[in-house]
Amino acid sequence: MQNQLVFVPLGGVGEIGMNFGLYGFGAPDDRKWLIVDCGLTFGGPDLPGIELVMPDLRFLEEEVDNIVGMVLTHAHEDHYGGVMDLWPQLECDVYASPFAAEMLKAKGRSNNFGYEVPVKVVQQGATIELGPFKVELINVAHSIPESSALYIETAAGRALHTGDWKLDPSPVGNAPTDEKRLREIGAMDAPLALVCDSTNAIREGVSPGEGDVAESLEKLMLAVPNRIAVTIFASNVGRMISIARAAQKAGRHVVASGRAIHRTSEIARDLGLFDGIEPFLDQDAFGYLPREKVCLICTGSQGESRAAMARIARDDHPVLTLNKGDQVIFSSKAIPGNEKDVLDIQNMLINQGVKVITDRDALVHVSGHPRRDELRQLYDWLKPHVLVPVHGEAAHLEAQAELGREAGIETVMSIRNGDMALLYPKPERLVDEVPHGRLYLDGDILCTPDESGVRERRKLSFGGYIAISLVIDGKGQMRDAPQVELYGLPELEDEDEDFNVVVEKAIHGTMRSMPAKKRGATDTLAEAMRRAVRSEVNQFWGKKPIVKVFVHKV
Repeated sequence: MQNQLVFVPLGGVGEIGMNFGLYGFGAPDDRKWLIVDCGLTFGGPDLPGIELVMPDLRFLEEEVDNIVGMVLTHAHEDHYGGVMDLWPQLECDVYASPFAAEMLKAKGRSNNFGYEVPVKVVQQGATIELGPFKVELINVAHSIPESSALYIETAAGRALHTGDWKLDPSPVGNAPTDEKRLREIGAMDAPLALVCDSTNAIREGVSPGEGDVAESLEKLMLAVPNRIAVTIFASNVGRMISIARAAQKAGRHVVASGRAIHRTSEIARDLGLFDGIEPFLDQDAFGYLPREKVCLICTGSQGESRAAMARIARDDHPVLTLNKGDQVIFSSKAIPGNEKDVLDIQNMLINQGVKVITDRDALVHVSGHPRRDELRQLYDWLKPHVLVPVHGEAAHLEAQAELGREAGIETVMSIRNGDMALLYPKPERLVDEVPHGRLYLDGDILCTPDESGVRERRKLSFGGYIAISLVIDGKGQMRDAPQVELYGLPELEDEDEDFNVVVEKAIHGTMRSMPAKKRGATDTLAEAMRRAVRSEVNQFWGKKPIVKVFVHKV
């Protein structure tokens, strides 16, 4: 059978984050697999106790020997954050740019993983051969150094996987998107499939550039007479450079707070990305510098409760504090789901008399993803025959699909996680769906949603928990008063109308209503009592708690 080139997303298509793509080459029963990115997303309020969410790789369990390698497009958590946790399931070589490789190594050290991932450094512009795949890393502008689009060539056909990108005429800490190479690829005779970032596809126009943000930060820095604190994504090296340059022009010293800020800045400095930037001071310098000489860069742009900015807002940071007249710049945008946490921190700061500046007030943040005019420009350069929108929620994917059709692209394929897109020899969405899903990192345990216990935690958070323990004899009679423990239920002042009274009523009612012979069957008694207690509490409260009944027979 003729060799095929297929693309299968296991994460990141139909959602934000958790990017994990597979390119397969060969016959359907004998494919080699190239992995592109291995990302994660963060657990939110709907996943109590879950720190991280990653793609379920069960599809690859039987394909491990056919994996030729993993290539990372860049070092953002949603593209590389899952490597350390998921690598033991894959055990393949990982290829990354110098910056991404150092970030991955630092992540492994800081989280005390008991193994090392084999990382092979690839310079941008280089081409590597992985089995039947030739992969070239092409520089694209994004909000982190060394972001790459991947140009993938096989005997069956070729594809360009954009990763995250934009057309920024004034990037900071990174080179502009390599227009020349993209035009060269588009000028070739062979058909090309474009697998493309959709995050900003619903927005018209062109994204503002990092250079514009740098100018805005400089104006703000020069206008403020007191302390300035700027909270950013810790991986945004370009933004760090802009803040540091603005601070130097304003005669301020940069103080850094947060492990992630220090880790990223040290890697960037070691790689020569901080040329001309004075060394950052540790947070201990914050207390002795004059207010007008301080510029603080810190973590906490997403409202993380343990990050520096949240602790400053709560006034419980051991070293850092802000006063009335100081200014905080949120040089970031809240990730969906984090809006309330971010707003809570901003409100706490405002209540302290601190002025808060966000992207609603000034140009202090720009997206690292392309808007519609940038997508149109890329289509014009590459002239793709096939478009596969990825990286985004359904609205983003469909917006790019419509744009691709308007641009006259011959085949536009709408797919989601677990779909298999046949790119060559004839593009089509294959009927078979690849097993996919999510894995939760719960403490130190990586588990499936069914294994995680999250469903029960949600129930606990809604209705609380009642534990009942009672002892019965051989005749089905209680030998002592039942023991009842209530967790998470309202504590009422009226002793005649509280939950203990309601629960005891249900217990004694069950004992009276059941024949002694049935009460002797402990499982039957426990289930009847559980149902009765839930029903009585529901009538009293309007909610059904989790109820556990332990019957001991003596």
